[in-house]
Amino acid sequence: MPEEITPELAAHVLAAQPFSALVGARIASVGHGTAVLEVDVRDDLLQQNGFVHGGVLSYAADNALTFAGGSVLGPSVLTGGFSIEYLRPARGRLLRARAHVLESTRRRAVCRCDVSVLGDADEERIVAAAQGVIALVG
Repeated sequence: MPEEITPELAAHVLAAQPFSALVGARIASVGHGTAVLEVDVRDDLLQQNGFVHGGVLSYAADNALTFAGGSVLGPSVLTGGFSIEYLRPARGRLLRARAHVLESTRRRAVCRCDVSVLGDADEERIVAAAQGVIALVG
């Protein structure tokens, strides 16, 4: 049985990633087969047109997918690959990546993630969709 990914362990793993600290990411929740990662939108995370940079959206999806996969496989996982579709420009105050496991074996998990932004009136709008494979290391 893999080690359970607790919110404390997830926060510790995220804190050990310098890029995650640079972006200001945090784990909002993690459970069996699910994970939610959040990033406060700041000016330095925007591209030239004032939208959240695609690299930030991609980062959030990648990490949420990996935490969701790790919640069923254990903490020693890596992203084996993922694809992302940008659905609309991202503008808001909070970026939220919600991921869940679609199917898993003992060594791999196929996961899906919706990336959304929250506006000033707390309306949530999906801006990207991602799917990936998370693999057990070793």
